[in-house]
Amino acid sequence: MTEQNNLGLDRYVEAILDRKALDVVVLDLRGLVSFADIFIICSGRSHRQVSAIAESVEQDLKVKGIKSMGVEGLREGHWVLMDYGDVVIHIFYEPIRIFYDLEGLWSDAKRIRTEQSKVK
Repeated sequence: MTEQNNLGLDRYVEAILDRKALDVVVLDLRGLVSFADIFIICSGRSHRQVSAIAESVEQDLKVKGIKSMGVEGLREGHWVLMDYGDVVIHIFYEPIRIFYDLEGLWSDAKRIRTEQSKVK
């Protein structure tokens, strides 16, 4: 990943951390799948927090000129999937995240440390 791409990735992570998302993990899926380059996975402590994180991320990124291609699961607040093309954001209610274990499923993916995740 180029330095410019890492800086762009920080905008996503910053938007997520601004709403107090928990356990943010960034996975590099390049070479493993064709539908996305990056998964960003995080959690909220309640269904309401999951939905609030997703709504805030969508608004924050839109202001920065980054528009989603689609958002699923916002109303339920169990698992919100936000598609930004090469970047897919998964926001889970904590027990649902443990059940689906995306980090375990994609254990071959490299974990990326962004400037934002180093600071927080």
